[in-house]
Amino acid sequence: MEKLKMHSPDLTQDNIAHIRELFPGCVTEAKAEDGSMKLTVDFDQLRQELSGSVVEGPQERYHLNWPGKREALLAANAPIAKTLRPCRKESVNFDNTKNLFIEGDNLEALKLLQEAYLGQIKLIYLDPPYNRKKGNNLVYRDDFVGSTYEYLTQSNQSDELGNRLVANTEANGRFHSDWLSMMYQRLRVARNLLAPAGVIAISIDDAETANVLHLCYEIFGETNFLGTLIWKNATDNNPSNIAVEHESIHVFARSKTDLEGVWKSSVSDVKEVLINIGSKLVAKHPDDVNQLQAAYTAWYRENKDQLGPLADYKFIDKGGVYAGSRSVHNPGKEGYRYEVIHPITKKPCKQPLMGYRFPEETMKRLLAEKKVLFGDDETKLIELKVYAYEFEDKLSSVFDLDGRSGAYDLKTLFPEGKKVFSNPKPILLMERLISFMTGQKDICLDLFAGSSTLAHATMEINRREGGSRRFISVQFPEPIGQESKDAKEAFQFCTQIGLKPFISEISKERTRRAGAAVHQKDGAPGWSQDSGFRVLKIDTSNMADVYYAPDALDKANLDLFVDNIKSDRTSEDLLFQVMQDWGVDLGLPIAKQTIHGKEVLFVDGNALTACFDAHGGIDEDFVKELSKHQPLRMVFRDAGFKDSAVKINVEQIFKSLSPSTEVKCV
Repeated sequence: MEKLKMHSPDLTQDNIAHIRELFPGCVTEAKAEDGSMKLTVDFDQLRQELSGSVVEGPQERYHLNWPGKREALLAANAPIAKTLRPCRKESVNFDNTKNLFIEGDNLEALKLLQEAYLGQIKLIYLDPPYNRKKGNNLVYRDDFVGSTYEYLTQSNQSDELGNRLVANTEANGRFHSDWLSMMYQRLRVARNLLAPAGVIAISIDDAETANVLHLCYEIFGETNFLGTLIWKNATDNNPSNIAVEHESIHVFARSKTDLEGVWKSSVSDVKEVLINIGSKLVAKHPDDVNQLQAAYTAWYRENKDQLGPLADYKFIDKGGVYAGSRSVHNPGKEGYRYEVIHPITKKPCKQPLMGYRFPEETMKRLLAEKKVLFGDDETKLIELKVYAYEFEDKLSSVFDLDGRSGAYDLKTLFPEGKKVFSNPKPILLMERLISFMTGQKDICLDLFAGSSTLAHATMEINRREGGSRRFISVQFPEPIGQESKDAKEAFQFCTQIGLKPFISEISKERTRRAGAAVHQKDGAPGWSQDSGFRVLKIDTSNMADVYYAPDALDKANLDLFVDNIKSDRTSEDLLFQVMQDWGVDLGLPIAKQTIHGKEVLFVDGNALTACFDAHGGIDEDFVKELSKHQPLRMVFRDAGFKDSAVKINVEQIFKSLSPSTEVKCV
């Protein structure tokens, strides 16, 4: 019976297979270190195949290079013998949710997700550690060992220090190189998970923005560059020559030609609702402004939670629904100075700190068009009236969003009063990306979950729009130190509420609280109401070393290896490794049944059926009973069969009674 490989795909061999399809003459056989034959690429012949002239050695070309790039590529392609172990006690609604929270190294997570989510992720968001020269920035240390078997073996051994992060100080001669290698590996593997119409968005500051662009040009292709979003977030109070007030979000497509039409967010639908309700109410109350506003206020109170970014549209007049905007203010430098007289007090209104953004002639026109909003008296700054029909629903390359709002978002979830994260991303920022870049049933992947803003935003936008988007959050259990004021506050917060002092613990707690908060609100029709998540922790393989290298077994100790599965692993542990190995969605529902006294696990009905009984009780009657369920895939534990005759007959029984079932064992 065929055995599952129980490790992530070997991307190098996949790449060789693709080259062989295109250029059969460039792939040849060579002797491996163990004496066996393997396929290798004849690179000299391949270079000639890709050249229109005779190739006589290396030539200069335009590309980004750094020390360690080749090692990073090899490490990205190498398989790992690890697994995702479910943790029910830390999950929320484990049995029914389709969302995932993966705790561990995100490169390993990407490799373990290769089979189950290949080409299925619509949006991958990265907010990596910015490579600032402050001496305390952390980057992932990805050790690489030459051969695949050595790599698999070492992957089964946990680090004695349990530390996969190192400080990337300016004194390090590989300051940029280490960071680039870390990003290069993750971007290469992440590309495989993107759907044909999928996109990847990377938040970064100026220190590495040029390098990130060149990395993505190489991995995704320059033709698939969609653009850079400039998020004007907050004023930088540093004393340098240039106050940096923005961050960049670089966006690349898996395939630009496969993108589905013009990007348009769900805000367009909300805009149309506001325009329509405004028209109906104006027609009903054409002459009484007070009744008109009262009728709209009543409607607004019932529907406020569904308006999202348009929740500021609280007012109505004969022109329709409108909001007040402070776009009359001049940002960042001295503007125009003149007096605007309050219509009631007849006194000059208070001027903006930096003056008005347009000349007095424009202000006179706006006053004549009655598009200026006044306060009760002259002490309140004026605002500009903006109607719903004037709202532009497009993903502008430059947009304003107060960077402090992310901290406010967390404050509502963590009333304990401690500062949990430094500069968390705002929910509205993530909603902006999700709304434009995904559909209502798509999957979003957050590779550096941090404060879990993307998970929160996914649940919130689903509630408001009636969607069923799913999130996969990945966060390394990075210890929280006490080297700064913010870190000390986060550490104290964890101690206060009984959490272990790790970033991943706060990430999970934010997701729990966000889900509970979202679930308490009313949602749009069709809302999946999925505010839970399955916690999966990256760990060593469930399989003993002998499973991967049976030839290395000392025959004198054969009786010690009757079972090839580690003794501390449960049936559910095995099930999830089988699911990831067989390419089964890790968010599918799981049910348990007892058949002939044995526990049987059913994934999504009959998508996958598993029996990991280890007591030698699997006989032909039991197998015949399982075949009645007509599973698409069936897996048994190697040590569970009554005898070798039953094991031999299993496949024949399924071929006879359930011919579409694929049978394997572990």
